[in-house]
Amino acid sequence: MGIQKEALFSVRESKPRYSMKLLLMAIPFITLVFIFYYVPLFGWVYAFFDYKPGIPLEQSNFVGLKYFKIAFMEQGSDLLRVLENSIALSLLNILVSPLYVVFAILLNEMRGKYFRKWVQTTTTLPNFISWVLVYSVFYVFFSVSDGVVNKVLVQIHLLELPFNFLGDSGIAWYFQTIVGLWKGLGWGAIIYLAAIAGIDPELYEAAKVDGAGRFRTIWSITVPGIMPTFVVLLLLNVSNMLNNGFEQFYVFYNALVADKLEVIDYYVYKVGLQSNDFSYSTVLGMFKTVVSVVILFTVNWIARRVRGESII
Repeated sequence: MGIQKEALFSVRESKPRYSMKLLLMAIPFITLVFIFYYVPLFGWVYAFFDYKPGIPLEQSNFVGLKYFKIAFMEQGSDLLRVLENSIALSLLNILVSPLYVVFAILLNEMRGKYFRKWVQTTTTLPNFISWVLVYSVFYVFFSVSDGVVNKVLVQIHLLELPFNFLGDSGIAWYFQTIVGLWKGLGWGAIIYLAAIAGIDPELYEAAKVDGAGRFRTIWSITVPGIMPTFVVLLLLNVSNMLNNGFEQFYVFYNALVADKLEVIDYYVYKVGLQSNDFSYSTVLGMFKTVVSVVILFTVNWIARRVRGESII
C-alpha cells in the first residue's frame, strides 16, 4: 500500500516537469511564429508615411490617413473591383467545397485496394506541382492556337472556331475555380478520409446486420460522421474569403482577363512592387488583415450560437 502511494506521488510530482518539457519543446516554434507573423506588423507604420525606397523612414513625410482616404474614399480607387473579384472567387470555392466530401466518400467506397491507391495518388499529385507547371498543362489543353480541347471540339463540330478559355473574361471566375478544384481535389479529400477512418466500425457492422444498403450506410453513418469536420472547414473558408492566394492569378493573368483575376493579393503585389507605392500597398494589406480577423470572429460567434461550439 505504501509503495502504491509513493508511486502515485511520484507520478503527480512528475506531471509539472513533463508539462514544462513540452512547453520548452514548443518555444522554438512559438518564436518562429512570433518572428514571421507578428514582428512584420510593425511595418504597418509605413501606411502613415510617404515612404520611398532608399529613403529612411524617419526622413519620410508623415501623411497621416492620406492613403486610407485614397483607398476608401476616392472614386478612382480599384479596391471595390478587387474586392468583388476576391469575394466572388471565394464564394465559388465554397460552393464546390462539398465535392471534396463526395470524392472522399467515393474513394472510401472503392473495393479495389490498389485502384483506390492509384486514384488517390494521381489526384493528390497536382497539389505538389507548381502553378507555373499547372499553367503549362492548361495552356497545352485550352490555348486557342494549339489547344487539344479546341482541336477536338472543332473537329467534332461542337465549335466553329476555337474558343479562348484562358482569355475570356466571361468565364474567368468559373475557369479558375475548376483549375483550383483540379489541383486541390485529392489533397482536400485527405482530411475527410481521416474523419471517415475515425468513425466507429461497429456502426457499419450494425448497419450491415440491419440490412442497410451501401447508399443508406453512407447517408446515415458516413455523412453524419464527417459533417462536424466539414462544418469547421467551411467556417474557416468563410473567414478566409479575402485570402485567395497569389500564384494562381499571377500565372493566369493576362490583359483579356485582368479585370476579373485581379484579387487583393495580386493587387497588393501590383501596387507595392510594380508601382513602388509601398505606403498604399501597406494600407491594402492592413485592410485585408483587419477584415479577415473580423470575419473570423464573426463566424466563430455564429458557430457558438448555432452549434454550441466555436472554432477558436
